[in-house]
Amino acid sequence: MINEKLGFLILFLAIIIIPFIVPTYYTHILIIVLIWVTLASAWNLLGGYAGCVSFGHAFFFGIGAYGGGILYHHWGISPWFGMLVGPVIAVLLSIPIGWITFRLRGPYFALGMLAVAEITRILFINMKDVTNGAVGIMVSRTWGGQKLQYYFIILGISILTLTTIYFLLNSKFGYYFLSIREDQDAAEALGIPTIKYKIYALIPSAFFTGLGGAFYMNYMAYIEPSVVFNLEGISIMMILCVMLGGAGTFFGPSIGAIFYVILAELFRIIPIVKNVHVLIFALIVIGVIIFLPEGVLCEWDKIKSLFRKKKIA
Repeated sequence: MINEKLGFLILFLAIIIIPFIVPTYYTHILIIVLIWVTLASAWNLLGGYAGCVSFGHAFFFGIGAYGGGILYHHWGISPWFGMLVGPVIAVLLSIPIGWITFRLRGPYFALGMLAVAEITRILFINMKDVTNGAVGIMVSRTWGGQKLQYYFIILGISILTLTTIYFLLNSKFGYYFLSIREDQDAAEALGIPTIKYKIYALIPSAFFTGLGGAFYMNYMAYIEPSVVFNLEGISIMMILCVMLGGAGTFFGPSIGAIFYVILAELFRIIPIVKNVHVLIFALIVIGVIIFLPEGVLCEWDKIKSLFRKKKIA
């Protein structure tokens, strides 16, 4: 127990100190990692713990981004105000969306959420008077090239996300989420209002996904519908981070996010694989799903035993 506390203390201090001693490029990588830690953890609450696999979480990400972007574009309101407005709008929209789509199960729910995100993307491209269409919206970066401020903001967001999820999972909500995931019919037979508790899982999931989108808007300083409502780049990547790390585990999505971002950067800078990096990444993901179906975190003992065998040989 003492060793675990000491380990967490060392890790916490490292997270605080590292941005001050590494080049700006690595601070940027850390920021991207923390964005994906937030997004993957938020998706995992609904998909990993409540068992509702959503292919449409890009909807909440995009709404969070545009919540502040539209205010800035039309009225010049600070994009940081969008850090509050975007996630709140995402939550307000998640309730009617959840009330409708949670009547579907399995692949039908997944496709329903995918449709919501894709319809919204098309609407935002065509609503030029409101969203500036495919041209997108450019916002001002408050701190210019200073990345330290952005790093500590997204660090705070990711800690808030993980802390909220931790307390939810250790309350009656967490037990109800797991019971719905394991057997929804049995949960309903026990008197659990499953649709209501699915919405309870969706609300924080949508909020933190929207918060990640609002931060993305401020950090990248530019948004457009095909980027923030992107199926492959947002929704699917959230799922991949969770699958790589371990669905339904607390730290699994964070591990998956670290793995995904580092791998993506390596593929981007290595010339020999730069043109086929998507194919290589897909093959790695397929390999993990086949040989480590529970994710890296849950299959860690299997990985260690594999290395032990190699040493003995």
